[in-house]
Amino acid sequence: MVVSPAYKITLPPTMTDDQAMQLALTQAGLAALAGEVPVGAVVLKDGVLIASGRNASIETQDPSAHAEIVALRAAALALGNYRLDGCELFVTLEPCAMCVGAMLHARLQRVVYGAPDPKTGAAGSVLDLFANPQLNHHTEVQGGVLADACAELLQRFFQQKRAQSQTGCSPLREDALRTPEARFCGLPDYPWAARYVSDLPALAGLRLHYLDLGPQEAPLTYLCLHGRTSWSYQYHKKIPVFLAAGHRVVAPDLIGFGKSDKPKRESIHTLKWHQQLLTGLVEQLDLNNVVLVVQSSSQWLGQALMRSAPERFAELLIMDLESPADSEQAAYEAPFPDRGHRAALRAFASLLGAAPQSKAKIS
Repeated sequence: MVVSPAYKITLPPTMTDDQAMQLALTQAGLAALAGEVPVGAVVLKDGVLIASGRNASIETQDPSAHAEIVALRAAALALGNYRLDGCELFVTLEPCAMCVGAMLHARLQRVVYGAPDPKTGAAGSVLDLFANPQLNHHTEVQGGVLADACAELLQRFFQQKRAQSQTGCSPLREDALRTPEARFCGLPDYPWAARYVSDLPALAGLRLHYLDLGPQEAPLTYLCLHGRTSWSYQYHKKIPVFLAAGHRVVAPDLIGFGKSDKPKRESIHTLKWHQQLLTGLVEQLDLNNVVLVVQSSSQWLGQALMRSAPERFAELLIMDLESPADSEQAAYEAPFPDRGHRAALRAFASLLGAAPQSKAKIS
């Protein structure tokens, strides 16, 4: 069970519904970062934020872990009472029948939601459980608060999901391999949704995987290039730090690495080609004011990338990360189950003219 911590933050006495909904939107954004449908909720009592929640059904494998339920559980713990008399709940999406039932049972004073839900909304869109006169408790309900912002977050999330589905199902070239998805299930501290691109000219039909996390309008974007024997998992501890500071993070897997397609021929890998691929990705995502984070073994590629579009980059940061713990070794090796999937590792060792120092096997 995911229960968000209770916060004792005294809010201004003139706090508006819009301000409270903004808090719920923050929770919805956190849900999106975790790959959940972006719905967030907060509970207030007497102008004090006592609990917050976000969708967590995928993370917890719990069909009841909707944002509202998570927030209600946290509020009950904070007050030491499952009856939430005098409390208000703000949620970014019209609640479903399950959540309305919990709200009525908790005896909330007021429920405020953002966007309507024409498919499962139980506060008027599909049915209106709050208006049932046979119930022994009646909760005040108001909808439409910051509806556009709440709906836009949901729409953008599902558009990205559809795009991922379309590119994720792109055909595999005959001269390439694709690591089975099962190899990536249950990786420690790597909860982020996969994104793929296959329409860059230099890809020629190959599929490139990348993470794109945090607000697109962030003042800085951290573009993280993994080392020559690793993949984007290498940044799984640093990504939350960058996100917590309000930055956007883009972390690609080079072709031949991670979740990206893996050509069988070592000869396909050249510095110029990988630089062209990364330049194309930077242009397609329209990244600007970029802090380019590299490992010492990927510094050569990072410098070539910066020379290709210097106006987009603000800083080069060389950050060699610590060696993986034993519990993480399998995650580093996940993309490379056999010799056929390790052609890029051998090619990069040859390109650098040095013996590989691998987190994954090279042979």
